[in-house]
Amino acid sequence: MSATGSSKEIVVHSLAHALAALKAASSLKIPVTLASAPGAASQAGPGWFKALVEEATRSHPDVVVTAILDCGDEPGAVMASLRTGLKQIRFEGPDELRRKLAAMGAEFVAPATAVLNLLDAREPATTCTVFLGQR
Repeated sequence: MSATGSSKEIVVHSLAHALAALKAASSLKIPVTLASAPGAASQAGPGWFKALVEEATRSHPDVVVTAILDCGDEPGAVMASLRTGLKQIRFEGPDELRRKLAAMGAEFVAPATAVLNLLDAREPATTCTVFLGQR
């Protein structure tokens, strides 16, 4: 998982979504940014998101992946994310907490300029290829 950001990101809700995004990125020979759904750190957990990204990356080792976990406004979710090794975080908490969490290693990521949410995508691989191929 890379520490570099992107102007495009794909919101994934399952391993199938992550695999579709990486397959598209691989075919286009570009890096990809995967983001969790809002609040996923508190709902599914950082371990789930990390495992999802790692499994998808094993299937497409040629793709550089940036993974961003959304922790909502829960500082405990940020700390749990850091313990699992996920540092690229979305967090909506107060600035004082952001400073403290950043001192612990959290790297807060602003929303991308273009976002594809795969929640209702009928053809995730095709949808990802079109989205990532757009300039």
